[in-house]
Amino acid sequence: MKRALIIGISGQDGAYLARLLVQKGYEVHGSTRGHETAALPNLRRLGIRDRIELHATMPSDFSSVMSLLQRLTVDEIYNLSGQSSVAASFRHPLETFDSITVATMNLLECLRLLGRPVRFYNAGSSEVFGNALTPADEATAFNPRSPYGIAKVAAHHAVANYREAYGLFASTGILFNHESPLRPAHFVTQKIVSAAVRIANGSQERLSLGNVGITRDWGWAPEYVEAMWRILQHAEPDDFVVATGRSHALREFVERTFAAVGLDARDHVDADPGLSRPTDIVTSRGNPAKARVLLGWQAASGLDDIVGKLVAAARGSADI
Repeated sequence: MKRALIIGISGQDGAYLARLLVQKGYEVHGSTRGHETAALPNLRRLGIRDRIELHATMPSDFSSVMSLLQRLTVDEIYNLSGQSSVAASFRHPLETFDSITVATMNLLECLRLLGRPVRFYNAGSSEVFGNALTPADEATAFNPRSPYGIAKVAAHHAVANYREAYGLFASTGILFNHESPLRPAHFVTQKIVSAAVRIANGSQERLSLGNVGITRDWGWAPEYVEAMWRILQHAEPDDFVVATGRSHALREFVERTFAAVGLDARDHVDADPGLSRPTDIVTSRGNPAKARVLLGWQAASGLDDIVGKLVAAARGSADI
């Protein structure tokens, strides 16, 4: 039985990855910053809370990370922790850098010092590319446009350096946007879906959004955690773009969501320039060819599938 540790198991990706690993027969351990008091609703919604052994760890604290890794021997570590909101990173840039870059460095340095044959996965982000005028792949230059993106660039380079300099099996998955019903309410896709369902149920509210002209490459989160797992099963450590290879404007997402509940978005949505970010990515699209060829992975869900599943889950008529 393989043993895995998921740093940041309470979030969307951590919960879906935990379920996947449990289904594959792993012994799964997870860390949160306060597991004794955490409600862990995502693990409970997926019905796996009692299948996970939890540990309290502060990834940005070196001694906390070392203490955990000294007493827990694992085959694979998935680093999914850190501040996950691009918008929030503009308000809290130092906290964002600390939770992403410093935490990643702590994990890598502990693995180097312990010298164990652990396979390490790092959660990268499409935000490292900034505006990608052509579909971004593993060789595309980084050009981050947010404190979040800057922190992810630094973590990406740290992983590559530890892999090359110290021989660690350390890989980064550069994931483009991926959605699910487990997304927190402050993410724009969840905000749109929740509002559309409430309005369809009789709410008189109006939905305010910032720039709906931005385009994103949207995928389905349960499929993307499969890519994470495959990255660590690959013979050699490497970095992989994980995306659908298709992009859509946020306006399309809004229109299709409201159409899915029988409404016309134009009747219920207002533009609010105040909701736009100081610097935003206008276009984002990935090229997942490397993952398809080397990992045998490709996204199965398109935008209509994603919208349909999100709306069904919000209405309580579908599994998650």
